[in-house]
Amino acid sequence: MTDTLHFPLSAVVGADDLKLALCLTAIDPKIGGVLIEGPRGMAKSTLARGLADLLASGQFVTLPLGATEERLVGTLDLDAALGEGRAQFSPGVLAKADGGVLYVDEVNLLPDHLVDLLLDVAASGTNLIERDGISHRHPARFVLIGTMNPEEGELRPQLLDRFGLNVVLGGLTLPLERGQIIRRRLDFDTDPQAFCAQWEPEQQALRTRCEQARAALASIPLDDQALEWITQRCFAAGVDGLRADLVWLRAARAHAAWRGAAAIGEQDIDAVAEFALRHRRRELGTPAPQSSPAPQSPAAQAGNSSEGQGQWGEMPAQALPTGARREVPSWPKKP
Repeated sequence: MTDTLHFPLSAVVGADDLKLALCLTAIDPKIGGVLIEGPRGMAKSTLARGLADLLASGQFVTLPLGATEERLVGTLDLDAALGEGRAQFSPGVLAKADGGVLYVDEVNLLPDHLVDLLLDVAASGTNLIERDGISHRHPARFVLIGTMNPEEGELRPQLLDRFGLNVVLGGLTLPLERGQIIRRRLDFDTDPQAFCAQWEPEQQALRTRCEQARAALASIPLDDQALEWITQRCFAAGVDGLRADLVWLRAARAHAAWRGAAAIGEQDIDAVAEFALRHRRRELGTPAPQSSPAPQSPAAQAGNSSEGQGQWGEMPAQALPTGARREVPSWPKKP
């Protein structure tokens, strides 16, 4: 059973930015996945595995570092096609990941043509294999999670840009948090079933919140006002191309759905700004130039005046699952 149980995302200590980015891509996979940067030992794979539990299939597939193109896309048996009149398809990693999470560790060490292919399929949701005039097409809708340690090599800017969101893990972890992380990891390794059962109420609340956000997503308009704010800020940040604008708008809408709102607000745009801009600025790692704030209506100003909510916002009472505690919107705090 230990092979089938993932460390619950709700039990992960800290890494709130990354947990938010992962949840947003679970709400809207069209955002284009998440690229996680950071040194080894930062629980990148643990967080990615925890995301799989928030998706319907619960599927988690890892692309091996030395994978070939055939291993990735699958193969066609031409002999079977000639003898039986149809192509016999052997599924690859992309087919197995359909409906779940595709995890690519050290994506910066993959050959560029494989990264290109992977990102193409992630964007289209379809894998097309063609060989000697015979083709096969199958759905490949998955949340793409890539990780990299910048010290081991960089991704070309063209490939960086094609990842929807970018989150960086780093910095020293405080002693109290380090102790909590180690204790929870030891408890999970000792008895994964008991640990997952202990965290199931929080995990189910998180799962329900993502499901409700997915259901509400289509009803939230990608409105012109939000787009204007975003395009102005992308221009001010010196972003080349237009992918950042689209990704940022989608991520802001997913964040609005995450907090239970009916429309995109400035707080949603601000909450995901760094995720969308960091890897696309003209000079990576530097703050974006500040543009003039867009005018707000009195109602919008009043709606954004509350303090202390943080980037997670607050979920309206009617959006909470039945019997859930008011603390559900924040990440659980257990000793």
